[in-house]
Amino acid sequence: MSADWDNARRILCIRLDSLGDVLMCTPAMRALRERRRSRSVTLLTSPTAAPAAPFIPELDGVITYEAPWMKSSQAHDPQADLDFAATLAEQNFEAAVIFNSYSQSPLPAALLCYLARIPLRLAYCHENAYQLLTHWLPDPEPDKVIRHEVRRQLDLVAHVRCKPSSTRMSFAVRETDIDSVRAHLDRLGVDRERRWILLHPGASAASRRYPPAQWAQAIRDLDERLKLPMVLTGAVGEQALVDEIREQCGVPVHSLAGLLNLGELGAALKLATVVVCNNTGPAHIAAAVGTPLVDLYAMTNPQHTPWQVRNRLLYHDVPCRFCMKSVCPQGHNECLSKIAPTQVVEAVCSLLEP
Repeated sequence: MSADWDNARRILCIRLDSLGDVLMCTPAMRALRERRRSRSVTLLTSPTAAPAAPFIPELDGVITYEAPWMKSSQAHDPQADLDFAATLAEQNFEAAVIFNSYSQSPLPAALLCYLARIPLRLAYCHENAYQLLTHWLPDPEPDKVIRHEVRRQLDLVAHVRCKPSSTRMSFAVRETDIDSVRAHLDRLGVDRERRWILLHPGASAASRRYPPAQWAQAIRDLDERLKLPMVLTGAVGEQALVDEIREQCGVPVHSLAGLLNLGELGAALKLATVVVCNNTGPAHIAAAVGTPLVDLYAMTNPQHTPWQVRNRLLYHDVPCRFCMKSVCPQGHNECLSKIAPTQVVEAVCSLLEP
């Protein structure tokens, strides 16, 4: 069954949603890469996640595609998708692995690979895909089991006898980015010899954001308890959120919001002593670089908890847990809003202990 896979030298890995989702596939991509010395691995991903590719050493290339079956895609002419399949066919990939979550159908991506004449096509699927998949694994999730997303994808590639030398996630921090972040910290007056805390209050999904007023209270309490430097980070579009938290907290807290590119954010997460953030991409980068993490974990889904890193997972259990929604359907966000700031402080303190 896997003999043909052993001979495949050009493999396409498909993960079309967010940066964090791509990072959770890196151990499986490593397994594919390590199975054959001369093998190359290319990632097909969304414009949102594509910037992660330079930091994933398992990859030889990246192709960006705004797939019409993903919720973030914009409307476009279907001819563009047919043209893309033809362009993909010109790449002469010998195998494709579709890394989908259990709530996503792999069939549109499988059809794309079929049209691109990729001879080997592997994925989980809840129904029989017939000719669309040459290697189909019946999906046991979520009815029988729910695995961590990393484990789910490792189990998928194990079906074709690919196992990695390490199951850690990948995010290779560059020395130039380390130097850049150190220069930022020097400018802020943060002593690089001292311990310091990085706080990332943003998230793309509203349902995964801890309330700003509670961030502010947690920062006040951390300042009173620890007297350690604290640095807020965020994308350009999150500067208003960071400014609101700084104004409300009433204690000195630094900001690098809007000032860091992805590589520099990865460096900052690596240099920090402890990270506090929502369940979002930076949480997975922190786990990949090995920095202890307090994860304010919305109960929207169960399979994205911090992987192989010291962490404290904070959440409030709710009857509507695992809703898989980007906006709280109940309108209360209690899985996050009922986490007391004192719990955040205690979690940080516990990770600062030897």
